[in-house]
Order: sequence, then structure tokens, then C-alpha cells
Amino acid sequence: MKKAILPVLLFISIVSCTNNDNNPGDTLDNTPKTPVISYSVVNTLPHDTSFFLEGLEFYKGKLVESTGLEGKSKLVEYDPATGKISKQVKLDSIYFGEGITIFRDTVYQMTYKEGVVHVYDAKDFKKIKQLPYKNGEGWGLTHDSTYLIGTNGGNSLHYYEPGTFKLVRSVGITENGVPAINLNELEYINGFVYANQWQYNAILKIDPTKGEVVAKMDLTSVYQQEKAQNPSADSLNGIAYNPDTKKFYITGKNWSKIYELRFDL
Repeated sequence: MKKAILPVLLFISIVSCTNNDNNPGDTLDNTPKTPVISYSVVNTLPHDTSFFLEGLEFYKGKLVESTGLEGKSKLVEYDPATGKISKQVKLDSIYFGEGITIFRDTVYQMTYKEGVVHVYDAKDFKKIKQLPYKNGEGWGLTHDSTYLIGTNGGNSLHYYEPGTFKLVRSVGITENGVPAINLNELEYINGFVYANQWQYNAILKIDPTKGEVVAKMDLTSVYQQEKAQNPSADSLNGIAYNPDTKKFYITGKNWSKIYELRFDL
């Protein structure tokens, strides 16, 4: 450590001698900073710790969740206040369940590497059909008023035609000009896409028309709180917005709680 201190001190001395005309508030770091979304945890709901969460969405006041892992994947609907399951369907053991979205009373459930999207009637989970998926891995899924919007682990949002899951277009997403990697679970709210950034404990607020991250939320403290109470908790991986109550929730794989957050959307 001592060998490293002298060059640093010398550098500081040179900078101070050659920049005497700078204002006291000047900084050498001109890197753009992403605006930070400040939030508070205002409530918690129960979450089944056996659910290896991959997708989460509200439907008529109930939570619908897709879980992963071969042999354990399922689609579940439950009461958010109690966690009581109202209906569920298990996937065949060859499938690893991934992101879901509910569009016009129809549930679309992606699979991880199997190249299949399962389609169900949202009212009773009766399977309608399955569609081919030919765009890499299946990760997150949401929708706007026209298209289904998915991720495959990269830095793009992919727009699909409902009913066929044909790829319509892809939009690369950047944060301060740099690709925003590991885009995962998604939620479309008021024209913006909120994306969980896998392995970063972050949720990015994306303007999909510009392909840019406009703000971000650091959820490290919530993850640490959950991990302290529940050592088996895995990564943050769930975003859900209730359009009826205007409330925003996050959770994760094998988490014991769903956390209600308050912030300016």
C-alpha cells in the first residue's frame, strides 16, 4: 500500500498546481449519471419461498406468477393479501417457466431454452395453444396496448405480435450511451418499461421510444433485508404494478415477502 500512496500524492500535487484557475466546485468526473429513483417500503405481502419466481403480474386484483426450474415450473394465481392459491397449472418437466404477461384475458408464458410460449385463458388457466419462440432464451415479458414486449438476457426490448408471437421489431436499450445489459423481468407502466437488471439489484426505468434508461432504482437494501430474514432467498426478479390501486411491488426468487414500494412513477 505504501508504494501506491506516493504516486497518488504526486498526482494530486500536480493537479492542484496546474488547475488553480478552476472553481472550487469543479470536478474531473464528467461521466453522465443516471437519475436515481428514491423510494420507501410501505408494506409487505406474503410470498411462497418455494416459488423460483420468473414472472409476476396482477390480473383483476389477483397476482399471477410464473415459476422456473425443470420439474418445478408452474403458473399460479393467488390472493396477494394472504398468498392463498386460487388456481394453478404445472408445466411438463421438460419446461423451465419464464416471464409472463396477460393481454386481453390471455396469459402468455415464456420458457427459458425450450423455444416455446404457452398460451392460456386467464380466467381458468385452460391451455389454448403453444407458440414457437425463435429469439434466443426467454426471460421477461410485458405488454403495451398493441404488442407483447420481451427480453432474452441482452440489452434489447423485443416486440411480438399477440396471438402468433412473431417478432415485429427490437429496440436496443442504453444507459448513458452504454448497452444496459441483463434486462430481465418487465412491467409496462404509463408509457415506460420498468426492467429488473438481473444480478444488479436494480430496476431500470426505460423510455422505449428513445431506447434509453431515464432513471434507476437501487434495491440492494431491500435484497439485504430479505436475505437477513430468509437466507435461502435468491436474486431480485419480480415486478408487479396493480393498475387498480396504483401500487408497485417487487420480490424475488424464493423470497418470503413481496415489498410494496412508494415512489414517483
